[in-house]
Amino acid sequence: MTETAEIAISDYLASVEHAEVEFLAELVKTPSDNPPGDCAPHAERTARLLEAMGFEVERHPVAPALCQAHGMISATNLIVRHRFGEGPVIALNAHGDVVGPGEGWTKDPYGAVVEDGWMYGRGAAVSKSDIASYAYALKALTVAAEAGAVFKGSIELHLTYDEETGGEIGPLLLLREGLSKPDYAIAAGFSYAVVTAHNGCLHLEIEVRGKSAHAALPMTGIDALEAAVPIMQALYDYRGGLALKESALAGIGSPQLTIGLIEGGINTNVVPDRVTMRLDRRMIPEETPEEVEAGLRQLIERAAASHPLATVAVRRILLARPLTPIKGSDRLAKAIEKRATAVMGEEIRAKGVPLYTDARHYAEAGVPIVLYGAGPRTIEEANAHRADERLPLDDLRKATLVMALSLADLLKA
Repeated sequence: MTETAEIAISDYLASVEHAEVEFLAELVKTPSDNPPGDCAPHAERTARLLEAMGFEVERHPVAPALCQAHGMISATNLIVRHRFGEGPVIALNAHGDVVGPGEGWTKDPYGAVVEDGWMYGRGAAVSKSDIASYAYALKALTVAAEAGAVFKGSIELHLTYDEETGGEIGPLLLLREGLSKPDYAIAAGFSYAVVTAHNGCLHLEIEVRGKSAHAALPMTGIDALEAAVPIMQALYDYRGGLALKESALAGIGSPQLTIGLIEGGINTNVVPDRVTMRLDRRMIPEETPEEVEAGLRQLIERAAASHPLATVAVRRILLARPLTPIKGSDRLAKAIEKRATAVMGEEIRAKGVPLYTDARHYAEAGVPIVLYGAGPRTIEEANAHRADERLPLDDLRKATLVMALSLADLLKA
């Protein structure tokens, strides 16, 4: 890339810093909580903002029945395509759906309040910020091209709305239906690392059924909660042993298990006839998801045997495979590492993270992918998925510049 092109990119992004912040604020102010997953209105708002920037936006509504099958009400996938010339197609994927606000906020979760250089709001960091950073990075390349820079290839924005429910009607659908056939992809991330690997995730629902009875005569019923207790204890005992296993990939750590949801019972004076719980099992890249699931099912079956009158059913809710580097991902990582190190003013290197993301769908389709985007050093600093989620606006500015310069390097003539 020529010095003239680099200056054109930098000057353009410096001139639109305020506009980019306002763009992100509009995304945060438009709710897109998933669940309940009524996300088509947010997609339409995003599309209109992109069109105001001069982009042509393809809207790909997801069929209502398919949304419902994945626990959502509505979703529309958005694609923006810009062809500079013959060459590779690089997809940039960010998701617009977010977890619900929850309790404990000191700021309006949909207010996009800016205080001391941080924007507060649900989705400000994960990952509405990268809808903004990717859009403005692409716009910077078009401005540089108009000024005479020569790029070879295409950039696509893939903006989807089901990351919180697994990505199967977002990125996976785009790839499976042939709506996009990228050669490389970059997905939403944070600014201080290039992520090349991440954990997988298994969600299981365990349903324990018994028989209700009056609390005055509990022996006439089958207590589903009593039968659930040894299952829970077995799972917690199992969790204690996971710390002994650790990934060889930096940043990944050990496998994890959490029982995140539990519900059941009829009333205080009734023997509970049904208890359900859902568990989250994070899998490191070295683990085989099928073996992990089979092992958990066996463990649950053995624990349930202590209460043979109760019935136990196990249902898979989600299986997200781990992300591991594939051929070609190192090219992306090196390009971003170089530019991020220069812009952020410190060494930025590739690593793994203990999360799971939509990036796995691209890798499973054979598309080399890494994660990079706008955000602080850690999910804890961002308050991701908890109260007062926040984003340093300086990181938004820097990450957008990193993305634009990296993409220019990847598409250089």
